[in-house]
Amino acid sequence: MTTEIGETETAAGPASPSSPQTPSRRTPLAEAHQRLGARMIDFGGWWMPVNYPTGIIDEHRATRGAVGLFDVSHMGEVHFKGPRAAEAVQRLVTGDVGKLPPGRALYTMACWPSGGIVDDLIVYRLAAEHLLIVVNAANIAKDVRWFRENVGSWCDIADASDETGLLAFQGPRAEEALQTLTAAPLAGMRSFDFLPAADVAGVRVSIARTGYTAEDGFELFCAAGDLTRLWERLLEAAAAVGGKPVGLGARDTLRLEGRLSLYGNDLTDATTPLEAGLGWAVKLDGPSFIGREALLAQRQAGVTRKLAGFVMRGRGVARHGYGIFSVAEAPQPIGEVTSGGPGPTVGKNIGLGYVPPALAEPGAMLVVDCRGKMVEADVVKGPFYKRAPVNRGKS
Repeated sequence: MTTEIGETETAAGPASPSSPQTPSRRTPLAEAHQRLGARMIDFGGWWMPVNYPTGIIDEHRATRGAVGLFDVSHMGEVHFKGPRAAEAVQRLVTGDVGKLPPGRALYTMACWPSGGIVDDLIVYRLAAEHLLIVVNAANIAKDVRWFRENVGSWCDIADASDETGLLAFQGPRAEEALQTLTAAPLAGMRSFDFLPAADVAGVRVSIARTGYTAEDGFELFCAAGDLTRLWERLLEAAAAVGGKPVGLGARDTLRLEGRLSLYGNDLTDATTPLEAGLGWAVKLDGPSFIGREALLAQRQAGVTRKLAGFVMRGRGVARHGYGIFSVAEAPQPIGEVTSGGPGPTVGKNIGLGYVPPALAEPGAMLVVDCRGKMVEADVVKGPFYKRAPVNRGKS
């Protein structure tokens, strides 16, 4: 999922905004961000905060150590309702929706018939005949069109993106801080549990134990008109435990450390879930979905490239688009960096990129062309950062 700034801004410093014009789209919190001193840029047509005055690194560390509050209201929310709603969503996504009970959520993808990724998504089941799909901000129009073209006659499909506010409250003290504002039983919520109706600081919300920062935490949905009030109370709760508001710059460093893929960089129309290492989210032996046949054929034939995670040996910083080579003397690159930058918590420069399968194995060595400087990198297994497990007393 993408609520991140991607390659327009990282912990290493700013880049030029993607447009010289102020974007026309603003979340209900745009003025609140500016009052807090946020540096705002165009992010996919949205006027969004990159960082607040203390900076990206400080916001990153606050999220890892306490709690960060993120405005992710630019994301899209699409509701599916009716007797065939679950059947419709199943046709669209790679996961097994039939095994998703009310009150649970599922990370999954929608694919083209070619197996390429339309978008990565989270599906929430509110009731037997009511499901919600949260889509990436830049893909809202594309996704809604794709949904309606394929299953629009099966059920009611409603784009509620403009009417819905969404905040992420992430970090090891998120539960402690949020519990001061609600009677909802947060301690009993597992990862990907979902409460369709709750009260937080007098605001009617839905609460999900989901996020995209590699930390524990919650995402809270509310009516767009209630968002400012909810934001202000969550800011107070975060500050009480050492937390703070966090912009898209730290959102990107946090997700990269957790090796969470970014649509538009690591995931695209031309990449498949199997190439991206997301086969665990594809149930090829389950119900049929669009793209299943292509992915079955790819599984049978074997992928020709895989998304590798690597740690730089030298001081070079891998950036999106940099060439990846098998050895420094190789005449042609074997791939390119899809995401990269400093990892503030791991204390190393890290990156992701597609390379031949043999070179994506842990222990392999790659060479990244960092603006003419060839820097060696080691391929590693799994996320660069993994939080300590929390035992909540239920499986």
